[in-house]
Amino acid sequence: MLAEFETRILAHIDEMVEHANDDELFAGGYLRGHLTLAVAELEQEGANTLAHLNQRVEESVHKAIKAGELTPPDQVLVLATWQKLLSEVTE
Repeated sequence: MLAEFETRILAHIDEMVEHANDDELFAGGYLRGHLTLAVAELEQEGANTLAHLNQRVEESVHKAIKAGELTPPDQVLVLATWQKLLSEVTE
């Protein structure tokens, strides 16, 4: 089930390339790594719901924020992009 969510989210990120601005491309690329890592970890743990995936990706992004990886505007952008991607795969 997680692999299906991952595939759908990655497809949405890939589709963004045609019409996205630089900020959106950055957010999509940044989230790709967090998503892939989250799916791998959750599969090992046997957790397989979209709620688990959302929680793990958000935890990963917040950890990166605490480590100083994202500026405040980028934090807002990345988290908003994540929520948008989630809503697109649950429609």
